[in-house]
Amino acid sequence: MPSPLLITGASGRVGARVATLLAPQGHPLRLATRDPRAAELGEAVPLDFLDAATWARAFDGVETMFLMRPPQLSNVRRDLVPALEAARSAGVRHVVFLSLQGAEGSRVVPHARIESWLRGSGMAWTFVRPSFFMENLSTTHAVDIRDDDRIMLPAGRGATSLVATEDVAAVAATALADPAAHAGRAWTPTGPAALTYAEVAEVLSDVLGRPISDARPGALRYAWHAHRRLGMPWGMAAVTTAIYSVARLGKADGLTDDVRTVLGREPIGFQAWARANAGAWRRPG
Repeated sequence: MPSPLLITGASGRVGARVATLLAPQGHPLRLATRDPRAAELGEAVPLDFLDAATWARAFDGVETMFLMRPPQLSNVRRDLVPALEAARSAGVRHVVFLSLQGAEGSRVVPHARIESWLRGSGMAWTFVRPSFFMENLSTTHAVDIRDDDRIMLPAGRGATSLVATEDVAAVAATALADPAAHAGRAWTPTGPAALTYAEVAEVLSDVLGRPISDARPGALRYAWHAHRRLGMPWGMAAVTTAIYSVARLGKADGLTDDVRTVLGREPIGFQAWARANAGAWRRPG
């Protein structure tokens, strides 16, 4: 019996899709979630990175795991490393980590510190460094577009190589299914084009049939907005602001062929994705 693949964040956008892609391939899955519906795809177990009592059951018998950093945990040394050390001691040999485009050149984002720790951990690793998710616009920031007809992000005039969650999850699932073939690789799945948020607004205006604007808030205005309007804790608002500042500085527009290389197909384009998800921004009535 092969060892189970542990999927952390199995209720999240990427983790859930990773599990859905792997399950039909016959891989035994252990899904870190408290959602009982996950039992349809594999063994559901609780895993709290801050609660050592949940670690043994989650890591037992696992050799390969998908790691997603809970967004509210930014102190890597305190909040994540102890659990990762426990995973290593329990026999985990390979970690496929959902990182961030440009993390290797940043000292600000927590993803960089996780990558650094994994490199020195003695475990094999694969980094999946996606550019900004298209789905951020249909979930976290949907209220701004739906209710206020504006994109409220501190990216300035910087272009972003937006990527669909489907492509990111497919790259991660491929690495988990054959970890030896992806050991020591850092994949950066991106969309087919880099767009400014003004250009994103133009696409959304066309799709929705009403004008959507690009507000271009500064960092402080956005952080306040993220906390008060979007309900983010201050720590999460600060990390999000720092991440979007990467785009503002013109460092989020890099395009790669990694989706094509790993999956053998073209990445999903923003216009097609926006049309498929237009319901997220349509007003009721």
